[in-house]
Amino acid sequence: MKQTILVVEDDAMIRQLVRIYLEKNDYHVIEAADGEQAKAAFLKHHPCLIILDLMLPKLSGEAFLEWVKEQENDDVSIIMLSAKARIEDKIAGLKMGADDYVTKPFNPEELVAHVEAVLRRTGQFCQKIVHDGLCVMPRRGEVLLYDEAVQLTKHEFNLLYFFMQHPNIVLSREQLVQEIYPYEEQDVSDRVIDAHIKKIRRKIEDHPAEPKRIQTVRGMGYKFVTS
Repeated sequence: MKQTILVVEDDAMIRQLVRIYLEKNDYHVIEAADGEQAKAAFLKHHPCLIILDLMLPKLSGEAFLEWVKEQENDDVSIIMLSAKARIEDKIAGLKMGADDYVTKPFNPEELVAHVEAVLRRTGQFCQKIVHDGLCVMPRRGEVLLYDEAVQLTKHEFNLLYFFMQHPNIVLSREQLVQEIYPYEEQDVSDRVIDAHIKKIRRKIEDHPAEPKRIQTVRGMGYKFVTS
């Protein structure tokens, strides 16, 4: 699955340039034009890396970085992209918690090289699947919904993770039993899967009785629907 990078930059031309070069290198790119947009994008997409301009409208890059650190997402890397080129500015940015610092004007290919270098160091900690604010982190065994922890049992976690690995595909109850209970499928009924899904819906759906994420496909099974 492609790693997600959030580009926070108020200059639309720079955002477009960065997006083009990152997408050419097989990254999934999300854009934000100011600090408030960046907050919303962060909570929805849970990026692995943020390319952050410091001089932003509404909320400064420094304030946004401080907010990110407060979320306790230690698997998120940050590259500052700034016109502030003094050595004092670079040192201050790194001390704030940035993993790298690139000054403007910049070569987009060099920026991609910085991205790749940072992710070589930190990317192994950023293994997750994200769909519309719902984030599953298999290495940690954790689930976040818009940055709020969701408590799942082992079987609920495995079931949700399997769904998110196969978005928008109808999965039969038999398939789900074989995936979640590979050595016990002869003893597990469809009702067990139904019960797990009912509990998961209570934890991740705004309206469990009218689920938007895990939908029932009558006569066939279930489907995890992405927007």
